[in-house]
Amino acid sequence: MATFKDIVNYYKPYHAIAIFSITAASIFEVVDLVVPYAIGQILNVLSRQSLDKPVENAIAFLAQVTQLQQNQLLSIGFLLGIIFIVTVVRAPIQVWTTWWFHWDIALRSRQNQALKTVEKILTLPLEFYDENNPGRIAGRIARGLENHTFTYPEIAGQLIPKLFRVLGIFMMILFIEWRIALIFFVSFIIILSISLKDLKQLMEQERHLDKYMENTQSRTSEIVTNIKTVKAFATEAVELKRQRQRLNREFKIVDYRIHLGYIKLGTWQKTIIQFCVFVVLGLTLVATLQGQISLGHFVTTFTISSMAYAEMEPINNLAEIFARRYASMLRFHEFMQQPTGVDAASLIVPLASDTPYSFTGKLELANVCFGYDAERPVLQNISLLIEPNQTVALVGRSGSGKSTLVKLLFRYFEPNSGQILIDGQDIRNLDVAKYRRRLAIVHQEVDVFNGTLLDNLTYGDRTASFEQVQEACRIARVDEVIEQLPQGYYTVVGERGVRLSGGQRQRLGIARSLLVNPDILIFDEATSSLDYESERSIQLAMRSILGTRTTIIIAHRLSTVREADKIVVLERGKIAEVGTHAQLLRHQGIYHRLHALQATGELLT
Repeated sequence: MATFKDIVNYYKPYHAIAIFSITAASIFEVVDLVVPYAIGQILNVLSRQSLDKPVENAIAFLAQVTQLQQNQLLSIGFLLGIIFIVTVVRAPIQVWTTWWFHWDIALRSRQNQALKTVEKILTLPLEFYDENNPGRIAGRIARGLENHTFTYPEIAGQLIPKLFRVLGIFMMILFIEWRIALIFFVSFIIILSISLKDLKQLMEQERHLDKYMENTQSRTSEIVTNIKTVKAFATEAVELKRQRQRLNREFKIVDYRIHLGYIKLGTWQKTIIQFCVFVVLGLTLVATLQGQISLGHFVTTFTISSMAYAEMEPINNLAEIFARRYASMLRFHEFMQQPTGVDAASLIVPLASDTPYSFTGKLELANVCFGYDAERPVLQNISLLIEPNQTVALVGRSGSGKSTLVKLLFRYFEPNSGQILIDGQDIRNLDVAKYRRRLAIVHQEVDVFNGTLLDNLTYGDRTASFEQVQEACRIARVDEVIEQLPQGYYTVVGERGVRLSGGQRQRLGIARSLLVNPDILIFDEATSSLDYESERSIQLAMRSILGTRTTIIIAHRLSTVREADKIVVLERGKIAEVGTHAQLLRHQGIYHRLHALQATGELLT
């Protein structure tokens, strides 16, 4: 659970410089009070009233040092000199010792946290992405980073220094007339206490609003991602209605609860503040008429107390801004506190001197059991031996556990029981990053990044030579695709590879996998969504690979697995049959029935 402490620790690497800059800003805010005080003393000089004792002593010391006559001109010159120092001399110093550091800290922290955010994204478990779509995640991160960045200069550079300014005003009024200072202090405590109480309630409303906004943005992201499906089913009006309902709910909360709450808060704050200003004016005027304070003190007291009450508005505005941003900042830290997945790999780029793993490709699954929910097993007592360079096909109905088995092989999840061994070693005892670099997979939907074709081909191995790329493309039959592209290997393929057909992306995926020279290559339903011509091209590419390394093929279309050395039929999470294509057909079992269904054109389900 994220707390206010997490928000403070966001800037932890810069706490020392933050303390310095906040202290400097606070000192400058207090020093500003010297101006109205000096003007009040000048007014006393002009009206030939007595000066405060510290001022008189300072002027006498100046006269003694300079051998000048202590008179009205020297007194005014001394006070003007003080005003010059705290205004003109201070101006350039304040900018560099305060605002430079306030924004420098905010921007550096943003850079640090943005990098940590990427690290978190790369190490979260797969199930987190199953439950949260990209729009929801990106929105939470963007709002959190933005609000942290803009909040720090406002809180560190304005709110805290202004509170010290108010404290300095109280001390100055206390020096002049303690009874007025006491009334001033009590009024501020009352205003701030009630304001904080109301703000706490409004912050809870902001937290609910942030969740609603996240849901709306998440749905908008889904609409953009699935826009072709929306248009195909002509559900534009339905989606608009749903989003209108979400936006109306947000509006009611933000306008009738949150905004109205801030308006009510501001209404009574302004009323009380103006009443307090009037009371201080009356008390100061009475004290002056009774001769308790001088005319200069009257002007100083009323001026600085008005300044203090005037600071209440920006203080309240800054507190309101912080309250509005607080929920999104907390939700950012809740994201950052998500536990790292057991499948997280090292984020350190391997050195050239690091010794990579090398396997023969022998795999053994020994009594492997697994379930996403412990009470609902997906795989039960799976035992299977795959020899080096052997081609093994996994077939079965949807939900039989084929893809889950691959996820276990890649260590996205750990078996509930049993072992997966590679060359006799339990894969759980291996460095997950170095282990995965010896595997490669071609998914049903090949992920393509927005960049050139060459960038995508060398994604797994940036050190691959152009000759190696060309050879991999020849084997995967990508060279046929490249000939048709306007800029060959340097053609930009667009986000998610929208400029490539499904078959072209599949062949790109095969070539990309071959370039890392894996010991184990997996085809995860690589042809299930392709037309016959594309499927034939992929099959030819796969055929040239078979026997060169351990290959695992997951397939719905049984035509792609006939040449496999071993076909494993899964049924409800268990191995039902094992054999070659011919053996399983003679066996007259599940595989024979599935083959017959496909041969007659019926779908495998």
